Amino acid sequence: MKNAVGRDIPEQVLKEGRRIYEGKYTHDGTYVQRLAPRTRICEKPRASKLVASLKEACLRCGARDGMTISFHSDFRNGDYVANLAVRTLVEELGIKDITIAATSLGSAQDAIADYIEQGIVTGVQTSGVRGRIGEVISEGKLKTPAIIRSHGGRPRAISAGEVHIDIAFLAASSSDDYGNASGIGGKNNCGSIGFAVPDARYADHVVIVTDTLVEFPNMPSTISSIDVDCVVVVDEVGNPAKIATAEARMTENPRELMMAERVADIIAATPYFKDGFSFQTGVGGPSLAVNRFLEAHMRRENIQMGFALGGISSAMCQLQDKGLVRKILDTQDFDKGAIAHLAAHPDVHIEISTDEYANPSNKGAYVNKLDYVVLSALEIDIDFNVNVITGSDGVLRGAPGGHPDTAAGSKCCIIVTPLMRGRMATVCEKVVTVTTPGDCVDVLVTDYGVAVNPLRPDIIECLDTAGIPHVSIEVLKEKAYSMVGRPDALEWEDQVIAIVEARDGSVLDVVKKIKPVRL
Repeated sequence: MKNAVGRDIPEQVLKEGRRIYEGKYTHDGTYVQRLAPRTRICEKPRASKLVASLKEACLRCGARDGMTISFHSDFRNGDYVANLAVRTLVEELGIKDITIAATSLGSAQDAIADYIEQGIVTGVQTSGVRGRIGEVISEGKLKTPAIIRSHGGRPRAISAGEVHIDIAFLAASSSDDYGNASGIGGKNNCGSIGFAVPDARYADHVVIVTDTLVEFPNMPSTISSIDVDCVVVVDEVGNPAKIATAEARMTENPRELMMAERVADIIAATPYFKDGFSFQTGVGGPSLAVNRFLEAHMRRENIQMGFALGGISSAMCQLQDKGLVRKILDTQDFDKGAIAHLAAHPDVHIEISTDEYANPSNKGAYVNKLDYVVLSALEIDIDFNVNVITGSDGVLRGAPGGHPDTAAGSKCCIIVTPLMRGRMATVCEKVVTVTTPGDCVDVLVTDYGVAVNPLRPDIIECLDTAGIPHVSIEVLKEKAYSMVGRPDALEWEDQVIAIVEARDGSVLDVVKKIKPVRL
């Protein structure tokens, strides 16, 4: 059955009670039943929730075969807790048939790929899969299809009971002995741990893992002791130096800077660019670089940004320090500068949960207040559908993150990407996998020109008035193919290795096992 973005969804996927994607606002105004979080009655006064080891915490929380566990990814590539928890469950307790429902999985969790290959980890539900985990899933070695959700789709699924977390292992930079936990105030700070809030609220059991125990009460805290079962102290929960990945660093590439400047010019040409406008940028180099070019436009117009949203870098913090941003609403931090800024300016740099950020099934996700979002892409096709999770070889190597959420919620979604990467066309006939539907994308900026979605004639008029040239996306596609050639079509086996959910829980696309290349 074909869905609203023209993807053929196998009957075997729909037999599980899933529905196909019907459009970005199909269920607007619909009420959904939310799952009441389970809690445990504690009648006896407790002086402390400290336990001696992670193994003891697992036993106290009823670790068993077939359970679902979760982690947050605010330490990004510097996370130590996920591997530690899974190793404890498997090597020390012999637990098997584990489903991992993490906010994201990457190279920091490569060791978990071994347990997938051994058949011990049998399910993965996440907002992203990179590194060896992506490779082994793409090879069909995970027993069940991985489920890929956006940052907003994940708390929606948790609160609806579609994901039931038995034990959440939550890394905290600081915690008291009762479980009031934070991403700051310790020796290894990650900043915002807004990713962890839905897990803490809805998991049956919550284990705080920290390397810095502080005096009670650890306030203000992101995670409250009312949701915590055990606190475990370890040597180190993560390495903050690895939070800032290469993709999350400010670019100095002249071509990327040129694209970033063009994005800023387009923003300044639209009617939403006025005092109090709201803005988010993605993690890609040219996306982050837009910040520096926006500053000149804001000073010229003598305006401020009302709020900046999402994952935060030092570049946005610097804009706030210059008096150009009133509030920062922060779900995760991309570098040490942003982490320190969150700790130093809690009145204007404010931590938020992913539920507040992007859950489409609450009554006021902040993405719906966005004027602009600037995002990157692995691929974008002539229908403006975007792929950010599978490479040109069909292997899982990315994350939707907040991409689909912000694209759907913002007034103007701008994709910035080079026309080609190496010998592969970024602008193409048909993306390998749809992760953000084309009706959510408004403008494409490349190093060879700009294209506007025909669904947005108002933006076309704005660019024409401002004298900003643009072409059809078909022109950009043909330009790319003329330079690198048309790629050979990928060949797939029948096995579905991953299901890509739209933010409302419907099936947006599936990823199948790639056929091995015969030499």
